[in-house]
Amino acid sequence: MRVLGIEGTAWCASAALYDAETDSVLIESNPYEPDSGGIHPREAAEHMSEAIPEVVDAILTAAEDEHGPDAIDAVAFSKGPGLGPCLRTVGTAARSLAGALDVPLVGVNHMVAHLEIGRHRSGFENPVCLNASGANAHLLGYHDGRYRVLGETMDAGVGNAIDKFTRHVGWDHPGGPKVEAAAQRYVEASDGPGDLLDLPYVVKGMDFSFSGISSAANDASDDGVPVEEICFSLQEHVFAMLTEVSERALSLTGADELVLGGGVAQNDRLREMLASMCEARGAKFHAPEPRFLRDNAGMIAVLGAKMAKAGDTIPIAESAIDPNFRPDQVPVTWRSGESVALGRAPEGEQAVTDADRRGAEATVEFVAGGGGSGDGERRAARPPAP
Repeated sequence: MRVLGIEGTAWCASAALYDAETDSVLIESNPYEPDSGGIHPREAAEHMSEAIPEVVDAILTAAEDEHGPDAIDAVAFSKGPGLGPCLRTVGTAARSLAGALDVPLVGVNHMVAHLEIGRHRSGFENPVCLNASGANAHLLGYHDGRYRVLGETMDAGVGNAIDKFTRHVGWDHPGGPKVEAAAQRYVEASDGPGDLLDLPYVVKGMDFSFSGISSAANDASDDGVPVEEICFSLQEHVFAMLTEVSERALSLTGADELVLGGGVAQNDRLREMLASMCEARGAKFHAPEPRFLRDNAGMIAVLGAKMAKAGDTIPIAESAIDPNFRPDQVPVTWRSGESVALGRAPEGEQAVTDADRRGAEATVEFVAGGGGSGDGERRAARPPAP
């Protein structure tokens, strides 16, 4: 099966051809680069309208040159989440192409594609996945036919939180690579790890928050703290939060595989922290090569092929985009297997049972005859395991 994928959730217009037989991926991308500030939705949509036909034509030409006029077996597109004006351009292109080629259409969740490309490239069976992208930050794990959100940001996405600071100091988009480079300069100038600024570190259970640390970094800049020092502390705090909740997810589920996805996953320091944590736990860690981390149509095509093989396609009339498409809304039709929470616990830790996983769903039962008040005794009871 050969699938043409189209991506355009926010800033990168991209098309790709995935050949399932050879497991090869050809990607053609044209990123939107704003003149100043962050992503402007109207400008991004205008870029998509110009760039999507170009990248799709390049992939179609390559596919036909290699495999002939019947090269495409299905068309997959990023259905969401993302910027509505951009998604509508991508959706229109995908519908037109699927109709013209008379092939099935597949609507792909962009965040699940980030997870699945890591699972596909790593060969891991049942990993926990950390998605660290511009507008999102999730920890996901498979359970009962869906990817469940184990933890997520309570406000900004990790990339957006970093970009908020870089816009404040006048750097253009994207800010992440510039922060990474500035932090490295600070480490080299300090001849060691350097000192950390006192910035907010907010982790609440499995969730985390970045809005406070962005504001504090801006304030530090206004107070005259060198930008390299702020970048170093900003990275260390933000990535430590993500590493902490990732380790907690591995511990609570008993999983021993972690996959990293999303554009921020290109950062060497984040990968270093997660790899070190996994090594200490005896867990496996994988982050795909950079072309599969930033927004790209390759991951859309790969997941689209899995979905198409499972018969998970949609009629053109029912293929509306969804800017708020959450990963836990997606029925996982293309894989089976046990819950991630049934994984092997590291030595010295107890694996989480199904009853334990339901702890947050505890109910209250009233039992007659207890407590002496005449109203009975209250006690928490977990629902029975299925």
